[in-house]
Amino acid sequence: MTERPNIILIMTDQQRYDTIAALGYPHVETPNLDRLAREGTSFSNCHITAASCVPCRASLFKGYYPHTTGVVANGQPWQRTWVEKLNTSGYHCVNIGKMHTIPYESDSGFHERYVVENKDRYMEGRYYFDEWDKALAANGLVKQQRELYRLRDDYKERLGAFEWELPAHLQSDNFVGNLAKWWVDTYPPTEPLFLQVGFPGPHPPYDPTPEMAERYMARDDIPLPNPTEDELDRLPGPFKEKRQHDVEVDHDSVAWSLDPTPEQMKRLWAHYLANVTMIDEKIGALLTSLKNRGYLENAVVMFTSDHGDCLGDHGLIQKWSMYEEIVRVPLIVWSPGRFAEGRTVDDLCQLFDIGPTILELAECEVPASFEAKSLMGALLPDGEFVPRDHVFCEQGGDVNLTGASFITMVRSSRYKLVHFRGLDEGQLFDLEEDPREVNSLWDSADHAPIKAEMLDVLREWLIESNFHTRGWAAEFR
Repeated sequence: MTERPNIILIMTDQQRYDTIAALGYPHVETPNLDRLAREGTSFSNCHITAASCVPCRASLFKGYYPHTTGVVANGQPWQRTWVEKLNTSGYHCVNIGKMHTIPYESDSGFHERYVVENKDRYMEGRYYFDEWDKALAANGLVKQQRELYRLRDDYKERLGAFEWELPAHLQSDNFVGNLAKWWVDTYPPTEPLFLQVGFPGPHPPYDPTPEMAERYMARDDIPLPNPTEDELDRLPGPFKEKRQHDVEVDHDSVAWSLDPTPEQMKRLWAHYLANVTMIDEKIGALLTSLKNRGYLENAVVMFTSDHGDCLGDHGLIQKWSMYEEIVRVPLIVWSPGRFAEGRTVDDLCQLFDIGPTILELAECEVPASFEAKSLMGALLPDGEFVPRDHVFCEQGGDVNLTGASFITMVRSSRYKLVHFRGLDEGQLFDLEEDPREVNSLWDSADHAPIKAEMLDVLREWLIESNFHTRGWAAEFR
């Protein structure tokens, strides 16, 4: 294949790495993602660079760590992206769905944007009317949202899990999937194409259609978190504060519980997995349209998410922590005939490594100052791939993270260290001995050398990052 490929980047919001059947989670139905995994290359150790939506996406679409972009928490403005390079090189660039730029409507290098944002907007952009808002209004409907959910007698019992009671085609993930399919079916074929599709789910509110919710509520094989009192007692102070905060403040229509019942957890997980299956169905329909329009004859399809969701693991809900349930995300790259089929890469990589990979595929220059590294060496049959020795993740104080001003994670293949700015406490896990991250070794005398080594890695990474990106930073003063 000599012509530049069409590039399709499909992203969900808040999807855990362990929610795809073909990648080892048999409790969910994901036939279309399973097919991409069987016929593509999966990265089992892909880690995000920020533990919430906005800083992670800014990092992904810029190619730099959050501390370099200056976007370290939700609500902080960003808009310039490497999509501009695709645009000027001849790609027709289209975004449908969520990208979470601030402001939402920034073109960010795309020729066309059909913006669909958070299902439950209550902070920034609350009164920005996106394509989904307009569709609901055109049908004379009022979106299911926090003010209305709060009127329910069982609001605080639902933990953010509600059935979508309006017409099924107007549920946000269905709407985005249908909108992307409509664009592909309707717009005159244009190649090379860069199409980014951003699904709002399974981010809360967890809101599948009733029949899909019932399908998962009928299952009795879904494993549910059950953290011990000992684990909860030994959580770092910022995460204990987060637990209490999430009980008192209902972000994204989630009123959390310090002691949820098995029935509540079953509903939470059933609704979340139902959202995943609904997205999978829309991905299948989109792929069919792309094939019918000829786009898949020379294409690379990538599937990933911006971060995960604790869903009760460690007694926590949503993101803003550095547990594997948050910082690891699925990453599948599909291009039969170009890349290996049915292959899994277990080496460490970072989500923003997608950026230079896409630029290489498009034959665009990758800026020398990028901190992201191309994955092409891992994808090509005869490629040379140098995996990362460590991956890093950052998060600034945020609406749900009031007990810490800044958190930084460094992870090797075996150990993970979590540093809280200005605090004496932290976390250190041996992921071989303790893959569930229950027993922190931060205060273990026996592991003091490992702790010191990981802190050294963190310090040297920050020094090297600041030096390496000095030119890029100077350009934007």
